Amino acid sequence: MSTPEFKAVFRCSAGCPGDHSIWQPLYNCPTCGDLLQVVHDMDALRRLGPTAWMRLFEGRYKHTAWPYGSGVWGKKEWVCPEIRNDNIVSMDEGGTNLFWAERYGRELGVEDLWVKMCGNSHTGSFKDLGMTVLVSVVKQMMADGSPIRAVACASTGDTSAALAAYAAWAGIPAIVILPRGLVTPAQLVQPLSNGAKVLAVDTDFDGCMKIVQRLAREEGVYLANSMNSLRLEGQKTISIEIVQQFDWQVPDWVIIPGGNLGNVSALGAGFDMMFDLGLINKRPRIVVAQAEAANPLYRAFRNNWTFEPITAGPTLASAIRIGNPVSIRKAIATLQRYDGLVEQASETELADAAARADLTGMFNCPHTGVALAVLEKLVARGDIRSSDRVVVISTATGLKFTEFKIAYHTADAGVANRRYANPPIELPNDYDAVRRAIDAAAGTSQVAR
Repeated sequence: MSTPEFKAVFRCSAGCPGDHSIWQPLYNCPTCGDLLQVVHDMDALRRLGPTAWMRLFEGRYKHTAWPYGSGVWGKKEWVCPEIRNDNIVSMDEGGTNLFWAERYGRELGVEDLWVKMCGNSHTGSFKDLGMTVLVSVVKQMMADGSPIRAVACASTGDTSAALAAYAAWAGIPAIVILPRGLVTPAQLVQPLSNGAKVLAVDTDFDGCMKIVQRLAREEGVYLANSMNSLRLEGQKTISIEIVQQFDWQVPDWVIIPGGNLGNVSALGAGFDMMFDLGLINKRPRIVVAQAEAANPLYRAFRNNWTFEPITAGPTLASAIRIGNPVSIRKAIATLQRYDGLVEQASETELADAAARADLTGMFNCPHTGVALAVLEKLVARGDIRSSDRVVVISTATGLKFTEFKIAYHTADAGVANRRYANPPIELPNDYDAVRRAIDAAAGTSQVAR
C-alpha cells in the first residue's frame, strides 16, 4: 500500500493549539512545556474502513516482505506513515506469543487468562517496539541533513539494550546513562556489546533522566526515552496485536507493570485508535501494577489522582524503580478514560507471584511478577471475575534477571518465607543417596518406574 495520503504530527498533550513536525528534535510543547503526543490524520485513515484495515494487517502478519512482517511496521500507516522504507530500522520486532496461562489461571479461578510475552524479542523486552520507530525516524532525519550527534537515553536496563542494538543496526552513535550498581549484569552487557558509550552515574534513574534531558537541550543529542512520544507509537501496537490475536475481540482487563508510565498511555492509544476507526466496539479496563517501594502512581490513585513525586526505594523490580515518572499525566488521563485501577505489590508478593507462575511453565521477570501479584489481589477481592478475559503484559524475559531467580530459590533474596522456593539438593556421588532424595521429594518410599 502507498502511504503518502496518511500524515502524523506532534501535538501538545495538554491541549495547546498548533501542530509540530515529527521530523525535528522536539519532546515538549513550546507553549506550556507539557509532553507532546503523536496525532494521526484520522479522517484519512477512516477512508479505508475497519474491514479493510483488518484484512491488510492480517495479510502482512509475520510475512517476509520488507518491512511489513514486523509487528510494528505491519501497521506502518498507524505508526509512522511518512517514513521511507529504506530508513526503517527493524529486527522483526512484535509478533510475540500470547501465552494461554491455562494452568495458572485455573489455580487462581480465572478461566480465560493470557500473558502477552513482550520479552520474546530481539533484546528481550517490549522496548524494541518503541525503539524501532524512534531510531528509524532519527535515521531519516540524519539522511535529510539533521545535525544529530547521537541518540541518548537514561535507563534502568531495558531501554538501553534496545537503543544500543537498534542504533548499532543503523550505524548511529548511542549514549546510555545508567544508575551505577542498579542494573543487572545481563542488562549492562547488552549496550556494552552493541558499542554504546555507557556512563554509570552515582544516582538513581530520576537523576539519570535529568542529565539526559540536559544533554538533549544543550549537546545536540536526540532523546530516546519515553517522554519522546515516537517511542509510544511503536509500543501502542501491543494493544492492536493482542486484539488481532483474539480475532479482533477485546479482553475485559489488561494488567501492565508501571514505572516511567509511557507504556500505559501507549496501551490506551492503541485501543483508542482501534475504537475510533471502528475495528472494536468497546475498551478494556486497564490496571497499572507498581512495586510498593516505587509507587507514585498508586499513591496518586489513592489520593484522587493527586500526584506527588517520591524517592523510589530498593525493589527487586529494578526497571520500574522510578519515583517521578515523566509520563505521569498521560498515564492518569489514560486510566481515567479506561475506568482504570492502580494496585501495588510488596517484594514478597511479587517474588512469590513470579515463582508461582513459573511453576506452570512461564519464566517471569520481577516486573511481570508485580503484574501477576496484582492480578492475584484483584481476583481475590472479586474485582476480576472467573469468566473475565484477562491479559497480563510480560514486559521482559526472565533471562535478564537470573540473579533474581537464583536468589529466590537458593539464597536470601530479601523475601520473607519464599513460598515456592525450589533449591537444588546437593549430594555425594552415591546412587543410594540420589534414590533417597528422589523418594523424599516424591513423598514415597518407592521411585515410580
